[in-house]
Amino acid sequence: MTPRPLVFITVGTDHHPFHRLMDWIEPWLAGRPELDCVVQHGSSRPPAGARCHELLPHERMEELLRGADAVVCHGGPGTITAARDAGRLPIVVPRRAALGEHVDDHQVRFTRLMAEQRLIVRPESAEELAARLDLALAEPARFAVREDGADRTAATAARFTTLVEELMARPRRRRPH
Repeated sequence: MTPRPLVFITVGTDHHPFHRLMDWIEPWLAGRPELDCVVQHGSSRPPAGARCHELLPHERMEELLRGADAVVCHGGPGTITAARDAGRLPIVVPRRAALGEHVDDHQVRFTRLMAEQRLIVRPESAEELAARLDLALAEPARFAVREDGADRTAATAARFTTLVEELMARPRRRRPH
C-alpha cells in the first residue's frame, strides 16, 4: 500500500487564536480525503478533516516536519527555521495583529523579507494557499530545501541574522500613547 501524502500544519505555541488559518485550510482538506493531514492548532479551533492536536512535543514536531510532503506554518522564526532544517520550504501564513492573531505585525514584516529572498512561500489568501499546497504535492522538488545537515543550519542561522538586522535597521513608527 502506498503511503498517503502528509501535510503538516502548525500555528506554534502563541496563546492568540489563529482561526483564519484553520478557516483557510478546512475547505481545501474537504476535497482531498486521500491526504493525511496533521494539525497542531494551539488555541485555534481544530479544522475538520485532519488529525488535530492542541500541542505536540518538540520531537514529534521535528518528526512531522521531516516526514511531511508539505508544511504550512505561522510566521514564527523558530518554526520557519525548523521546517527549513527538516528540508522543507514552508508555506507561511503570518499572524496579523488587526485580526487578534498576535500582539503586533512582526510576523508580517519578517515573512515579507523571507519571501522576498525566496526562503519561504507566503500566500495572501485561502485560494493562494490552496494553490501552493496543490503545487507542493504535485511538484515536491520545488518545495525541498537542498542544503544538507550542518550547512543547512548554519545557512539558515546566517539568513535569519541578516533578516533580523535588516528589520531592526528600518525606522519604526511610534504608537500613540
